[in-house]
Amino acid sequence: MKQLGNIWILAVKDLKRFIADRMALGFAILFPFLFVILFNFMLSGVGSEDKRLEINLATREPAGGISHDIIAALETRDESVLKPGAPKIIWLKDVQQARKDVEDRKLNGFVVFPENFTEAVLMGYGCDLEVVYNPSDPQATAALYGIAQSIASSIGTQQVVNNTVIGLLVEQELQKPGATGDLAQSIRNILSGQASAPPQTQMVSFTTDKIGEVEAENPSNYVIPGYLVMFVFLTAALSSGMMVRERQNRTLERMLTTSASRGAVIGGIFAGTAIKGLVQIAIFWTVGILAFKIDLGIAPAAVILISILMILMSSAFGVMLATLVKTEKSASSIGVLASLILAPLGGCWWPLFVTPRWMQFIARITPHAWANIGFNKLMVFGADFGAVVPEMLMLTAFAIAFGAVALLKFRTEAE
Repeated sequence: MKQLGNIWILAVKDLKRFIADRMALGFAILFPFLFVILFNFMLSGVGSEDKRLEINLATREPAGGISHDIIAALETRDESVLKPGAPKIIWLKDVQQARKDVEDRKLNGFVVFPENFTEAVLMGYGCDLEVVYNPSDPQATAALYGIAQSIASSIGTQQVVNNTVIGLLVEQELQKPGATGDLAQSIRNILSGQASAPPQTQMVSFTTDKIGEVEAENPSNYVIPGYLVMFVFLTAALSSGMMVRERQNRTLERMLTTSASRGAVIGGIFAGTAIKGLVQIAIFWTVGILAFKIDLGIAPAAVILISILMILMSSAFGVMLATLVKTEKSASSIGVLASLILAPLGGCWWPLFVTPRWMQFIARITPHAWANIGFNKLMVFGADFGAVVPEMLMLTAFAIAFGAVALLKFRTEAE
């Protein structure tokens, strides 16, 4: 119990010194919100509108084929008359150029009618529609497959009707005395009539329902957690300079000559840094909820737990840094440098889910990335508590690793 009292005394001492330093207090608490306000203003309204889906069609048939009539009937000539949510249909005249555009990622994809489409439809032996797509846009790909299936289904349904009618006419012809010789000519007349019939403009149609308005994404849901992670870590890293200064002026040595043990000294420094972090997250989340209307998701307890684990990891890093450097200036310089490198790499300046996969992979070497991934899962994508257990375990592992190094390298005397 006496050692716990020593830990508390050391922690309170560090906290009082932190509160008395107005510049440090402002840098740790007020300065981050300047970034939050700036980025919220820049990103406000993002995602408030849905981009209209574009579906591209093309054909390899020569002019006069049925595919030309189908595309002409579907093609969007006046976008202003489209209903909200309805896709825009575009006729691509050059199939080879369209394919090249997909390969160059200038086009999401398109549906191609084969060159024998008309013959296949009239004769009833079927054909395949070709879907050329870019897999990086799953929404457009799904739409292309959908319209291809819709066209195929419509053509198939019409073909069944035509075959049924032809079958009935054949049966009637066979029942007529002496009419067998005219059977082939009758079928040819039916087929030729189909070929000359006007195109069915409603062969494929779209029904759209608009339910409510599209709400803009609240940028605070990923901006505030990102800067919380960055500045909690930075404050803890800069606290290492205080420990180095106390080692240089032999304050730590004098503590050990009293009743304070080596573990109590380390624990007091660690606890003092952690209390600063608790003050930071309390202010961050309170202001975020009241002023910026952030959403903690369906598992707010997980958000708080990740915040606490982030504090423990940062505090352990601060103590470790203090044990590895020799001067207060080195501690401050390395602390700032480490924070400025790990913050953007770990997704504090921008959400990791908008970065390339290789960058997301590299980011996982940082504790910042695991904290930000956890916050994004909970506050942006609506995940539950169980979904962020891996992130919690990794933050715990980082805290243990930093703490172990701090214990091994801790010294009280200046070299």
